Amino acid sequence: MKLNMGSWDRVIRLLITLIIVILLIAGVLKGSLAVILGIIAIIFFATSVFGFCPLYLIFGISSKKKAS
Repeated sequence: MKLNMGSWDRVIRLLITLIIVILLIAGVLKGSLAVILGIIAIIFFATSVFGFCPLYLIFGISSKKKAS
């Protein structure tokens, strides 16, 4: 598994995850929207931790800087 996410991409995904988790805990998000955003938060967290996004691989995208 080759890393394909840059550091800024990972930070942004973690921030989005944090915001969703706060909204879920505060009870702002409810119902099916809460479930959908919860799943997205889990996916964003996992991809940020591993530095690999399967969709980036499928579409040939990489936000990671090339080694000089």
